[in-house]
Amino acid sequence: MPDSHKKHAGPTQVFLGPRGGGRGEAESAGEANNPTTERAAFLRAEIERHNHAYYVLDAPTIPDAEYDRLFRELQEIEAAHPDLQTPDSPTQRVGGAPLAAFRQVAHAVPMLSLNNAFSNAEVTAFDRRCRDGLGVADVAYSCEPKYDGLAVTLHYENGVFVQGATRGDGFTGEDVTHNLRTVRNIPLRLVGRDVPDRLEVRGEILMPRRDFAALNERQRARGEKEFVNPRNAAAGSLRQLDSRITAKRPLRFFAYGIADAVAVTPAPTLHSQLMERLAGWGFPVAAERAVANGAVGQLEYYARIGTARRELPYDIDGVVYKVDRLADQAKLGFVARAPRFAIAHKYPAEEALTTVEAIEVQVGRTGAITPVARLAPVFVGGVTVTNATLHNEDEVRRKDVRVGDTVIVRRAGDVIPEVAAVVPEKRPDTAIEFIMPEHCPVCGAAIEKPADEAIARCTGGLFCPAQRKQALLHFASRRAMDIEGLGDKLVDQLVDNAIIKTPADLYKLGILKLANLERMAEKSAANLLAAIEKSRKTTLARFIFALGIRNVGEATAKDLARHFGGLDALMAADVERLQQVTDVGPVVAASIVRFFAEPHNVEVVEQLRAAGVRWAEGAPTLLANSPIAGKTFVLTGTLPTLTREAARELIEARGGKVAGSVSKKSHYVVAGTEAGSKLDKARELGVTILDESQLMALLEP
Repeated sequence: MPDSHKKHAGPTQVFLGPRGGGRGEAESAGEANNPTTERAAFLRAEIERHNHAYYVLDAPTIPDAEYDRLFRELQEIEAAHPDLQTPDSPTQRVGGAPLAAFRQVAHAVPMLSLNNAFSNAEVTAFDRRCRDGLGVADVAYSCEPKYDGLAVTLHYENGVFVQGATRGDGFTGEDVTHNLRTVRNIPLRLVGRDVPDRLEVRGEILMPRRDFAALNERQRARGEKEFVNPRNAAAGSLRQLDSRITAKRPLRFFAYGIADAVAVTPAPTLHSQLMERLAGWGFPVAAERAVANGAVGQLEYYARIGTARRELPYDIDGVVYKVDRLADQAKLGFVARAPRFAIAHKYPAEEALTTVEAIEVQVGRTGAITPVARLAPVFVGGVTVTNATLHNEDEVRRKDVRVGDTVIVRRAGDVIPEVAAVVPEKRPDTAIEFIMPEHCPVCGAAIEKPADEAIARCTGGLFCPAQRKQALLHFASRRAMDIEGLGDKLVDQLVDNAIIKTPADLYKLGILKLANLERMAEKSAANLLAAIEKSRKTTLARFIFALGIRNVGEATAKDLARHFGGLDALMAADVERLQQVTDVGPVVAASIVRFFAEPHNVEVVEQLRAAGVRWAEGAPTLLANSPIAGKTFVLTGTLPTLTREAARELIEARGGKVAGSVSKKSHYVVAGTEAGSKLDKARELGVTILDESQLMALLEP
């Protein structure tokens, strides 16, 4: 993630060090003539979407420079129009939510952010602000590279490492102590006679480029998924629930500052002294650090590190300047989300000129249609690039990219290259505009682009080869057809070997064909066939959900099944009829109509019926007359005869809703034996409590 979201700071006694990010650029800056309020709302939503992909999913979708541009644009809008600043704006929040898989740790000293500088003029302005704020003629700065890794904090008690955590959202992180213990260059016991009783060190976990290349080579040899870049490899390795896996990964740690210390004697007066002290205690610190005087010294350091950047053993995307004198840091203080005494000076994304030889489209696993520019080969960012993403049709139009154009290709780190801009003066008369195809290049199904969405999609979800694996996995999932044993690796083999083309083919499988697959013994094959056979008898709601209709989730599938009673009535419904269903609006209704308008999808449905997939059908349920329509139930404890799933289905069949927790909005709590805190909460709030017999009486028609 760019430093605008990753740099750490804290109260007066926090000493900053290099941080980094490798997030990537944003997909679209939107239309230049949008009203300011709409533009700000768009930017907030877009930045938060990329924050989630980067911090929670460890799957960055765009390169750094464009993300930084979006963030700066939002900052500028809010600075010019303070009334547009909202409490949930990304400019008011640092980072993303921690993963739930680890115990959460509250940071005693928040891990906040640094502002960015992108030009020499901005660095000069930063130096002037520091001098003016301190009332001095010149200022010395501690300078360090800005790492591209994952921020962590390490706690030591009496010189012994006791706990480590990730940055998380800046205020709460993930407890990854066991994994950090496996990182070879993190000292488990500090050395030296001046070790403080309590110490919290901030730093970065990263993976050297050479080790990253070797790791990916091993991944390829084992036929396993390769990592996108060193930053993601480091983040994914540190977030393993099994620390034995982390121990096998070549992670390294670099310290960049102290968040908290008790009885550090003698007390350092300079950040550069602090870094020396950390090195003396056994912490690895940046060998390239230096002290520079004024803006001239800062810019000289920036140029020197930029020249050496390719030769460094790890990825960086800039440098960090911090006022060296700690007392001056305290005097300058902080703004809302960043210190006044430090700034990150970022290098420009690596760019090159080339020509667009063709624009084609790729079909993703979910049917997303992505335009891709086929380029004359060009060396940029350390590799030869021949393809670059254009993201979506709107982006192609906004940038006006045409076949034959000379374009600027940008590649930041190891993320997917993109066409940053067109060079208009080099456009030939023969340049050809891009036209989104009407039919999927893989399966021939219609391509649809809803008016309120940026992404066009193939409508052949059940039979399109590009979506085949995803469709099968969804079809077999527990909440859909519940085919136990049909997982990712088996689906890969079935599809790659052309054994399965549509979900209907599952019901034609034989034990010999399955048993011949890799890691599939005869017993496993028999178990899978038994699960497939069991799935032939299902419910209409499960079947609708299993079809994978866009925007139709499990709850909507149940509403559709109750409303129509049978599949044929659903398939024949138009948009107006569909919108009579509870919680079905125009977007969902249009998705359903598009799905069943595709002949190939209907053909697969009929094949499934012919294969013996069946369910009970009946007359449409008139939920408006149900006494519990729209009422919220909470289930707790063990009921005498009903499982929770059976009770849920009975309630939902009559138009009720089942929630997981008790609140003032709950209408009923159904309690069995060993009911716990939910029952206590219901009594406290005065919610009506039912036993099983009372529930059944309420559900009677």
